[in-house]
Amino acid sequence: MRWNDLDEQQCSLSRAISVLGDRWTLLILRDCFLRVRRFEQFQARLGIARRVLAERLDKLVDKGVLKRVAYQERPLREEYRLTEMGLDLYPVIMSLVHWGDKHLAGDRGEPVLHRHDACGKDFVPVMTCSECGEPVDPRSVTPRPGPGMDATNPLLAKTPTAGAKAS
Repeated sequence: MRWNDLDEQQCSLSRAISVLGDRWTLLILRDCFLRVRRFEQFQARLGIARRVLAERLDKLVDKGVLKRVAYQERPLREEYRLTEMGLDLYPVIMSLVHWGDKHLAGDRGEPVLHRHDACGKDFVPVMTCSECGEPVDPRSVTPRPGPGMDATNPLLAKTPTAGAKAS
């Protein structure tokens, strides 16, 4: 598998990585969820080279994750807003944040807390089954081919533990 061919794989993770698969893109998305919207704000917060930032933002716009919205007409100035596709990345970002909080935060604890506006409580993200509402983890899930996978695709067939639970 070649890096430039990830978006053509019959694997949703490979396709997602083709859009999101570098550290700057994930940090840009983090800042989007922290309500950063303008190029200069991203650049100042991240310390990223302007050219690299422009490339990452352009790619996120081209792929439909962000959209440009004018906030000033003369001269034209635009900011970046999450699209529905971008908003759907919230659980992904929150899962990475939670993993970092759990395994990398150190003795001082989480650097950022997240409060659920509806109940007023700080929360930890939990993945649950959309059908029964029970929490899910790798030990309670069995991957199987879906309608978008060709019968000849070796993704699940060649894995020696296909159908086995993760340990």
